[in-house]
Amino acid sequence: MCKRFYKNENLRLHMRIHTGEKPFKCEVCYLSFSQNGSLKRHMYIHTGEKPFKCELCDKTFSTNENIRRHMRIHTGKKPFKCEVCDKSFSKNDNLRLHMRIHTGEKPFKCEVCDKSFSRNDNLKLHMCIHTGEKQFKCEVCNKHFSQNGNLKEHMHIHTGEKRFQCEVCAESFSRNEQLKQHMRFHTIEEPCVVYGERFAQSGNVKQHKYIHTGEKLFKCEVCDGSFTKNGSLKRHMRIHTGEKPFNCEECDESFSRKESLKHHMMIHTGEKPFKYEICDERFTSNENLKQHLRIHTGEKPFKCEVCDKSFFQKGNLKQHMMIHTGDNSFNCEVCDKSFFQKGNLKQHMMIHTGEKPFKCEVCFESFAQNRSLKQHMHIHTGEKPCKCDVCGKGFSKNENLRRHMKIHTGEKPFKCEVCGKNFSRKDHIKVHVYIHTV
Repeated sequence: MCKRFYKNENLRLHMRIHTGEKPFKCEVCYLSFSQNGSLKRHMYIHTGEKPFKCELCDKTFSTNENIRRHMRIHTGKKPFKCEVCDKSFSKNDNLRLHMRIHTGEKPFKCEVCDKSFSRNDNLKLHMCIHTGEKQFKCEVCNKHFSQNGNLKEHMHIHTGEKRFQCEVCAESFSRNEQLKQHMRFHTIEEPCVVYGERFAQSGNVKQHKYIHTGEKLFKCEVCDGSFTKNGSLKRHMRIHTGEKPFNCEECDESFSRKESLKHHMMIHTGEKPFKYEICDERFTSNENLKQHLRIHTGEKPFKCEVCDKSFFQKGNLKQHMMIHTGDNSFNCEVCDKSFFQKGNLKQHMMIHTGEKPFKCEVCFESFAQNRSLKQHMHIHTGEKPCKCDVCGKGFSKNENLRRHMKIHTGEKPFKCEVCGKNFSRKDHIKVHVYIHTV
């Protein structure tokens, strides 16, 4: 016996738990119930009836249990407590989701790239990376976002809303981070004697003075690097320790600096605030915009001291220098081909594995790289973002634009070894050589 009852009727109802009897059937979806009251409550799903109303916010619910759960929002009651970190929750479901942080359980797996997530909604957000879907649209400027939170933050640009107000001087800010930075000015203790810049703590002004004196008191014991601030030394030490405390909640990638995480998040949000007015190309950082400008100006400030070859980017010069030093750090175990970067090796490995994780949703063609998919999509959209500054002609690929520019520059780098004639394109010289073989 598992329970006692004073009434025979209550015993009969209880026995259905053991027998599995469910005599009350829903005529709409054919779901069965052991009690008539349970069927009545279930019918609210089909009728849309919500007889239980919250007296505080007027929100309505179909069951008494749901309104009881809802009331915890107003009362602040959180009865479900995590035994690991003591964090509390208003719902048991939220506690179960939270526990996956401690257990490391990630049951929701992406079928495209095998990345796993602890929550289904995080997987859905992640899938937008592969599909390119940005379902949240700004009605003002038509900009699209993959997350509703990013759209809400973006809307502050148009509304001018500044929700975060300083309690000292009543100045308002659109972001909490801006308010925190501002609050430092109200706790000023000491100014800089050179520029008059003010600091919240006397220790900060002492560290700031090292910028003007050139003094670097904080030394790295691993590589002898010196720094003016202890905080800079701590950040530097992450290079040696490999510590990456800033984690992306979308893809679980980690970073050693908060600024790097913010920059990375633009991949997920699609935000590119830096725009070049001539070709409408957008970038996630001002540095990337500066690098892009060199394409238009032709500036190549990074010069190889060995062979005098010049490059747009410092990273390209570093890669080039490996040709002279013979340093090919990353080797393919299949064909023994060497690469200067680990990322290039990973991309190369897809040739052997045949892996093409990026799929076109229109024609189902697959690609090994995301940028190849993006370029391919221009075929379906008809978009030609790469514009010629000389004649205004548009191209779907930057490679096609570079080839086109040779018409204006007169550059003909492909020379016939038989007759010495020059051509602007490789495919043109291939056609030409047939004249000599006939």
